[in-house]
Amino acid sequence: MENTPLFWLAFTAFVIGLLLLDLLVFNRKAHEIKLREALGWSVFWVTLSLGFNVLVYRTMGHQAGLQWLTGYLVEKALSVDNLFVFLLIFNYFKVPGQYQHRILFWGVLGALILRAVFILVGGALLAKFHFLVYLLGAFLVYTGIKMGVAGESAEIDPENNPVVRFLSRHLPITRQLEGGKFFVQKEGLRFATPLFVVLVMVETTDVVFAADSIPAILAITRDTFVVFTSNVFALLGLRAMYFALASLMRLFHYLHYGLSLILVFIGSKILLENVLPIPMPYALGVVGGLLLLSTLASVLWPRREE
Repeated sequence: MENTPLFWLAFTAFVIGLLLLDLLVFNRKAHEIKLREALGWSVFWVTLSLGFNVLVYRTMGHQAGLQWLTGYLVEKALSVDNLFVFLLIFNYFKVPGQYQHRILFWGVLGALILRAVFILVGGALLAKFHFLVYLLGAFLVYTGIKMGVAGESAEIDPENNPVVRFLSRHLPITRQLEGGKFFVQKEGLRFATPLFVVLVMVETTDVVFAADSIPAILAITRDTFVVFTSNVFALLGLRAMYFALASLMRLFHYLHYGLSLILVFIGSKILLENVLPIPMPYALGVVGGLLLLSTLASVLWPRREE
């Protein structure tokens, strides 16, 4: 597997092909994704991701394979926060279940493009200015501590969201949903629908979360190919994971703290790399162990109903 422009083009075409197959064949008709279907798709995406990880391992070596798997796990774990916020957004706007997949599809497509830009720019800056690596480590430690202290206080306030306020001022928006459409034509004017507002909120929310997840993966490896492809596969399974966990996310109330410890660990790993270098197999073990422990703690000590 050579990191060449031709391979990047082939990988991009492969990803677009998967997305089009999902949208135009398997989910051509808008419908509510039930738990069984969501679990089936989750298994498919995880299996495909691990298969690609094996390909990376065999063609790029042991170290690259471990870095890819660690980056994939970190991105998957941090995506749980995205899913919880998406659930709040959908509930706030009362988006019917049959339209949620469509929003998440376009949301993931936009996220892939934005994250590609973040990764290329971030990787180039870290390669040129090495001192930024230590700023990156400090930022991750700070973010992890802030996340742990904040707990699960995720809130959605669309009325004060600057992007939503901008749209409301400069774009005519219908008061009701118009089926699964983002735009409609009325009396010769083009109106956006509340579904488009929800899509914009999903995209802007992902940008906020990318500020945590992209630095975390760049802290694991600065190989742009490993960073981007592990990010892509984590995002491709995001929609299926959302529908699978939508009714279960509140069960994993300690996972948030596990994620904060992961960010602190990865940041500390960077800051101490010249003093106490941590081999990648041990780093992968710590990340996996923290995820497992926080998940088990959530199951063993369930949240008390208010």
